[in-house]
Amino acid sequence: MNLNPRKLLNSKWTAVKPKNKEKHFLITEVEFDENGNLIHCLIEAILSKRSESIDWTQLKNREVWLQGWKS
Repeated sequence: MNLNPRKLLNSKWTAVKPKNKEKHFLITEVEFDENGNLIHCLIEAILSKRSESIDWTQLKNREVWLQGWKS
């Protein structure tokens, strides 16, 4: 999967194997270093509003994440 880190902010994601009924997520923060490398990515569960930092490259794993909100 080709994923542009510059387009991650406010992107929607679905967990393939939801935990604690948290299935749908939104990227709420991204931060880049002076060279344009993504150094921080925060993902928030829509249902619980719980946030956690995530290694953005994990989003490329289709066994864990699907882009968009899927039912």
